[in-house]
Amino acid sequence: MDVYFWYGLIVAAIALLFSAIRVLREYERGVVFTLGRFWRVKGPGLIIIIPVIQQMVRVGLRTIVMDVPSQDVISRDNVSVKVNAVVYFRVVDPERAIIQVENFYVATSQLAQTTLRSVLGQHELDEMLAEREKLNIDIQSLLDQQTDAWGIKVSNVEIKHVDLDESMIRAIAQQAEAERARRAKVIHAQGEMQASEKLREAAETLSKQPQALHLRYLQTLTEIAGDRTSTIIFPLPLDLIKPLLNPTAPETKDR
Repeated sequence: MDVYFWYGLIVAAIALLFSAIRVLREYERGVVFTLGRFWRVKGPGLIIIIPVIQQMVRVGLRTIVMDVPSQDVISRDNVSVKVNAVVYFRVVDPERAIIQVENFYVATSQLAQTTLRSVLGQHELDEMLAEREKLNIDIQSLLDQQTDAWGIKVSNVEIKHVDLDESMIRAIAQQAEAERARRAKVIHAQGEMQASEKLREAAETLSKQPQALHLRYLQTLTEIAGDRTSTIIFPLPLDLIKPLLNPTAPETKDR
């Protein structure tokens, strides 16, 4: 009987020893409580926990990727949209992450949802679609400030989708089409203005050189004559070709 007692005692001691041994990986920490009071943060590696007297809570230090569910947001210009996002965060202080909040993952998820609605509701729809980078930074900064008391660092926030209803999509398409038409008219008007400036400069140049004006006239006649389907009759005054026959002769004046 004494032999079985000692065997049982040895087995219990071995079981107690194995239950006291904990192995924490490089990305894990153990928050140790002694009789319910916080003692210290231990790890990584091999640690010893006194059974019954001490308890340990494992905390991972790797970055957590959390998907924020789609949220109904009303923009500042009263447009209803659905927005979802993804949040990247990690635990930087295991003690506060366990003691200051019951479940830091759920708490961060709920806070991310309310912050997403609050920040986007202060902006118009065009800003949501065109300035996502700025909105991401605003949401990340606000989340990081609020989760700092929990020992959590929010490193990045990315808005994934901004979903609109069909009527709003059609309205945006019409607006974009009107904007393209406006730009086309502006470009056409600018082209007409530049062309008129060039024509004015050409007219001034031709007016200073009569020979150039005559050559331009002959070139125009050549272009007209290229069309063989029609016959064109026009007078050719002699004083038009006289400068070409004798360009160096001084012009005579009527007396």
